[in-house]
Amino acid sequence: MKRILLCLLLVLIVVSAASIRQNDKYFEILKNLDIFATMYKEVNANYVDDLNPNTIMRTGIDAMLESLDPYTVYYSEDQIEDVRTENTGQYGGIGATLGERLNGGVYVLMPDKGFAADKAGLKRGDEIVEVNGINVKNDYDKAAEYLRGQVSSKLNLKIKRGDQTLDIEVGLEKIELPNVPYFGMVNEEVGLIKLTGFRPNASREVRSALRDLKKEGATSIMLDLRGNGGGLLNEAVNISNLFIDKDELVVTTKGKLEEMNASYKTLNAATDVEIPVAVLINSTSASASEIVAGVMQDYDRGILVGQKSYGKGLVQRTMPLSYNSQMKVTIAKYYTPSGRCIQAIDYSTRNEDGSVGKIADSLKTAFKTNNGRLVFDGGGVDPDFTTETRAFSPVTLGLLQSDAFFGFYNQLKSPLPQLTSAREIGISGELYNQFVTWVQAQTIDYSSKLQRELAALKDLARESGQLAQIESQINSIENKIANDLVADISAAKDEVEFLLKEEMAARLFLDAGRLEASFDSDVDIEKAISVLSNQSQYSATLAGQ
Repeated sequence: MKRILLCLLLVLIVVSAASIRQNDKYFEILKNLDIFATMYKEVNANYVDDLNPNTIMRTGIDAMLESLDPYTVYYSEDQIEDVRTENTGQYGGIGATLGERLNGGVYVLMPDKGFAADKAGLKRGDEIVEVNGINVKNDYDKAAEYLRGQVSSKLNLKIKRGDQTLDIEVGLEKIELPNVPYFGMVNEEVGLIKLTGFRPNASREVRSALRDLKKEGATSIMLDLRGNGGGLLNEAVNISNLFIDKDELVVTTKGKLEEMNASYKTLNAATDVEIPVAVLINSTSASASEIVAGVMQDYDRGILVGQKSYGKGLVQRTMPLSYNSQMKVTIAKYYTPSGRCIQAIDYSTRNEDGSVGKIADSLKTAFKTNNGRLVFDGGGVDPDFTTETRAFSPVTLGLLQSDAFFGFYNQLKSPLPQLTSAREIGISGELYNQFVTWVQAQTIDYSSKLQRELAALKDLARESGQLAQIESQINSIENKIANDLVADISAAKDEVEFLLKEEMAARLFLDAGRLEASFDSDVDIEKAISVLSNQSQYSATLAGQ
């Protein structure tokens, strides 16, 4: 009896302690809310200038959530439509990507194939000057606002195309962007599926593309997840299921609340468990993309080619708030079948391209794939075959930043060639020379790292009063490393011709053409084809040999 009483007493103490701790937490929350409200009241009453309550409160909310992680965010009422578009790929509009180019003009960058803008005849490079008689020249925000709205209404656009001014009527329609904007044969045996999102129906689109490519003769597949920032968890599970058979674990989520803990398995028979697969990833492949890549690697179902992925191993859920606002909050971490979480250890420290920085081996944990290959957690999915990203020369970067390729084709008087495929595009010597001549009349600002460092040294010497002592030497070095635009373009001729080809492909065949035009110079695709075409290397890689 004494033992029973003692046990009951211990249980009561534990429960009471937990209750006290919980009450203490609620007290701290209420106390800090009261402090915050009192502080805001006093600032609003006493601050020297009038305050905008929406602005100052939004600043406070964003700063609070930013201290947690980059993915827990607040959406005000006027942002909800953008959130819906992001999550569903649907919106009312003309179906075109707009952007500011050439000193602030509002241009059509890419009509979406088959949608209103494309059907109305809008082309890449068209400058939008007026919408329904309202001047939107050099005003991107106003143009974007007027080019979205109620489905079935009509817009009258005034555009500039070269030397012409055209009036084009275009309808607003429901735009539902595809998850698979492109699939096709890279060569006679290898098919490629470009997956850009994990919105509703993503798995259905990938399945359809896979079946069509096999009918066209594909004996191996590249699943291109480069630049894919993720989306719906269930679509990642379903896409994995296309290559992994029924009842296999795809991902596990673990959160603070028990209801957030779940295991997701494949539910259906796979579409194809045998066809060789190469998954292309890079530093912007994130979230659901990393789930699929991790699954393919953990089950040794396919090879990964490219660069280390982004490293986002967190799950978010959107929750409604008052006044039609919403919050997307991180509720769990996810784990691939081998047990690894690929979330980057440090949220804030990343390389310039967004990739995960180097992680000390002591901070990483090793896991094993089905065949016993070692894989690691701590920041992204490591490819089986790492390739180097394309590094353009300073002059090429300067040309890109100055919109030189876009601007050149915009002023080109001669019509583009009539071709049936982007792969037929070639850059003639005449076109290349026209570009070089045109560029010389433009302002192209580019400098090498050495030139920037030398300029910084000169500024430092001036600030310290020592410039006179070394100015002649600095000037001599500046003259020796000065830019020679024509010579620099000539040295980068291969890069310039590639970008001229890519721009022409975009104008002739839209996004699909731009992708196809890159096949011959894409190092990731080149490496994937090399391994997929070598069955012994492919099998040995997956076997860990």
